Amino acid sequence: MRDGGSGKWDQRIQRASALAAAHPFASEGLRFYERIAGFQRSLYANVAAALGDDQEARPPGSLREELDLFLLLPSFPGFLALVEAAAPAPLSRSAAELGARGAARWQEVLIELWRAGSDAPVELAAAEALIAWTYLQPYAEYLADHSEQLAAATGTPDVCPRCSGRPQVGVLRPLGDGGKRSLICALCATEWEYRRLVCPACGEEGVDKLPVYVAEELAHVRVEACDTCHHYIKTIDLTKDGRAVPVVDELAAIPLSLWAEEHGYAKLRTNLLGI
Repeated sequence: MRDGGSGKWDQRIQRASALAAAHPFASEGLRFYERIAGFQRSLYANVAAALGDDQEARPPGSLREELDLFLLLPSFPGFLALVEAAAPAPLSRSAAELGARGAARWQEVLIELWRAGSDAPVELAAAEALIAWTYLQPYAEYLADHSEQLAAATGTPDVCPRCSGRPQVGVLRPLGDGGKRSLICALCATEWEYRRLVCPACGEEGVDKLPVYVAEELAHVRVEACDTCHHYIKTIDLTKDGRAVPVVDELAAIPLSLWAEEHGYAKLRTNLLGI
């Protein structure tokens, strides 16, 4: 019997709790993520209950052609209330302001964020975009989970093969004596293979232009930077810590984000904490 996707959300929440206890410098952000992930788990389950378990044939890159606002809008006020209560002050104020603007604005915000692919501008305030992205993640993940398997991508695709979103985090999975690199989509959590020595922002392949930084306190998390475009992505090395949950461990690696910013690198895609 299927669990409505709750198992993977439980894993994320449990990992966030463990990392918060182990790393006080990241505990505030991880505790906030626990609250958000709990809501996302419930929303995923509600979507699954409404839309069923069937696998759909969706052409590559077409996932954003579907948006069921009739299903999604009723839960949005509760999400705004949660963000207002649990988020750091600036994001809390933004959630309260968005809540006061009513359903017409909520619909505009969700549609605008959903329609913005990897290269389309989002005509939203940064906080509005962050709120909408976080809310829509479990819906997008449900669609991806219930899509027929895509053929293996050719070349080195730098955007998600399902929704054309940018990657949130990289992952190294054990393969032989080394690790196989993949990227995980920031919106729908689709994972796709990606060549190890290529910048996912600009395609740079020169080893001398692709520095890697690792902090002692989180040795399984790597900053993979590019001296050509000055972007970076964090990659979670499961060959060093098989318990890691990439989307959660990425949030915990605040010292790596600070190092990257101090050295002039911009993150390819900011996370739930805006970093």
